Amino acid sequence: MYVELAVFGLFVFCYSLVAKRVERAAASGPIVFVAAGLLMGPFGFGWFDGDVSRTEIRVLADLTLAMILFIDAANADLSILKRQFRIPSRMLLLGLPGAIFLGTLAASFLFENLSLFEAAILGTMLAATDAALGKAVVTNQAVPAPIREGLNIESGLNDGLCVPILFVFIALAVGGGAHEGSGTSLAITLVLEELGIGLAVGIGLTAAGTWALKWCRDKGWLSEIWTPMTVTALAISCFAVAQSLHGSGYIAAFTGGLFFGFKAKDATHRLVLGSESIGETLALMTWLVFGAAVIAQSYQHFTWEMLVFALLSLTVIRMLPIYLSLTGLGVSTSSKLFLGWFGPRGLASIVFAIIVLNEGVPEAKFIAMVVVLTVFLSLVAHGISANPLSNWLGRKNGRAAV
Repeated sequence: MYVELAVFGLFVFCYSLVAKRVERAAASGPIVFVAAGLLMGPFGFGWFDGDVSRTEIRVLADLTLAMILFIDAANADLSILKRQFRIPSRMLLLGLPGAIFLGTLAASFLFENLSLFEAAILGTMLAATDAALGKAVVTNQAVPAPIREGLNIESGLNDGLCVPILFVFIALAVGGGAHEGSGTSLAITLVLEELGIGLAVGIGLTAAGTWALKWCRDKGWLSEIWTPMTVTALAISCFAVAQSLHGSGYIAAFTGGLFFGFKAKDATHRLVLGSESIGETLALMTWLVFGAAVIAQSYQHFTWEMLVFALLSLTVIRMLPIYLSLTGLGVSTSSKLFLGWFGPRGLASIVFAIIVLNEGVPEAKFIAMVVVLTVFLSLVAHGISANPLSNWLGRKNGRAAV
């Protein structure tokens, strides 16, 4: 254990020294850590044995995602979002269902071993985009603000919206199981439950938390040393409380972050800076584990059909619905393509794969392999293209234009 801890600590230290330089290069932080995981794992130097359980990976991914969603939402520019909410709303209400539909069709055509509902499960799992992997785009000032905020809101909410849809298809695939009732009533119940509880917990808990934070600060009880942990604990609490109440922790974390940023106003950046560092460290730890324990044990199961589907998922299946959903908004062609391309798959899809494995879906292992391959390709493709395409869009459209 101490050898692994020493290797990880030294690697993070070395990376922290050159992180700013890496962010400007073609290789993103997640790419570096996945590559390091592969190199240090059982098929490399063997410093990590890759013996990590599904529960451990899910807990790590969940905590990371909760932190990223809360912090990115807190840093969102609500004044821009208020003027430009049409972009993320179209992407969520039209683009997301379209991506699930096309993903289901492609999976049904390419994978004869999957039932229709299993194909729908796969389509749903890969329709959710990753706020953590998209960070390089939403923080790049070369990208016009409405595009950045649109992607930020979409990636923050679409994984939460996919959760009830995923559970409906899981229930249908396993023949009901623990989920009873008709498909329509089940879908309505799950959507209302996930959204309602997630929103209530995110806003309610953050409202109480920000009031307590202000009151204790005015009393002089707040320590600068503990402030990063205050925000970190609030983000994790929003996620965990909502999940424990059978709501969407992802929506709770994101809406909680939005409300926190609204209340904190100009002090937001100072308050979340320490928590942002914690979230980044958790994210890179997750990608290291992904390389050492997931990719290293999965690559021999990949097939050419999986590769074709993964490539389609990252291009046509995502980009066509997003492009069509933005018709009539006056969004330029280059911006539509950019919004469609930057839908990286990552932490949410990994968590969904673990859920499917635990729910007893007949072809769960096969589905998980497709997800792992898609996430890996997304990690490389979106990581390498983030800065070049962001700068290209900035030059083409101008910083203030869409």
